[in-house]
Parts: sequence; structure tokens; C-alpha cells
Amino acid sequence: ATVLTQAITNEGMKNVTAGANPVGIRRGIEKATEAAVDELHKISHKVESKDQIANVAAVSSASKEVGDLIADAMEKVGHDGVITIEDSRGINTELSVVEGMQFDRGYLSQYMVTDNDKIEADLDNPYILITDKKISNIQDILPLLQEIVQQGKSLLIIADDVDGEALPTLVLNKIRGTFNVVAV
Repeated sequence: ATVLTQAITNEGMKNVTAGANPVGIRRGIEKATEAAVDELHKISHKVESKDQIANVAAVSSASKEVGDLIADAMEKVGHDGVITIEDSRGINTELSVVEGMQFDRGYLSQYMVTDNDKIEADLDNPYILITDKKISNIQDILPLLQEIVQQGKSLLIIADDVDGEALPTLVLNKIRGTFNVVAV
């Protein structure tokens, strides 16, 4: 799709440079796209059964084993689930199903660990703060923290970063038992 799009763009630019009307070119591309999509819908076949999915995946990956694993994964996660395929450092091909959410990053401080044996941070029914901002000043989230202390709940912070005075303040309050917080 990317190669096709690049080729269409290149040819369109050549024609515009040669004096063609850009609006006409755009309309032509839109009509051609619509016709191509319609034709693809006519000749396509729905893949629904586990065996059909395994066959398509086996052809795509050139491996029956991988095809079967992908079919198993799709059966387990359903149509709305997410499947992530990663390179392995080992020689085994395996399927791992994660219930809930999974993050590529972990907690920002070892003091946020709730289970020292497993070295993991486990929160039950926490409030969740999700932001694409960096939290550096604790004053930015102080009203939220006060509410969490009053409610006696824990807090999961998913942010671009937590640094400056905010991280040590959160850690200190966690250590003192003021509230349970994990920042990732």
C-alpha cells in the first residue's frame, strides 16, 4: 500500500509539473481508488473459521506453526483484542496471552513496588491518571492527590514522564503510607 501510494503521488506530481490540473488529478485518483476498493470487495472472501485464519497466517508467515499460533491468538483475544508479534532471542515460538493492559515501561522508582518477592507493583481498583504531559511540579496534581488521600484509594499515573520534585514527593508519600501510588 505504501509503495502504491508513493507511486501515485510521484505520477501525480509529474503531471502537475507538466501543467495538468491538480483538482482533476485528485478527482481521478479518488475515482480510481473507489473502483479498486469496490473490485476488491467483490473478489474478497471473509476469513472466519480458525482453520481459515491458520491457513492465511501460515501462507503469510511461510510457517504452519506460526499460522496455528496466530489462529490460536485470534481465537483467544477475539475480534476486538490486540495481537503483538515480537522477535524472540530464543529458538522457541510461543504464545503468551495477557489479560488487561500491558506496558512497555515499568514503575519509575523501586519504592513503588508493592510485592517485594515478585518485584512488581500491583494495585487494586486504583484511580488512573493518564496524560501525555510531563509531571514535574507536584502542585499540578495536588487536588487529585488530596482527593485520593480522602478516598483512601491508590493511584496509577501513566505520563510522558514524572520528574523534578514530583517523583520524590510521590515516593516519600508512598513510603510514609499517605497513599499508594505507582507512576509509569
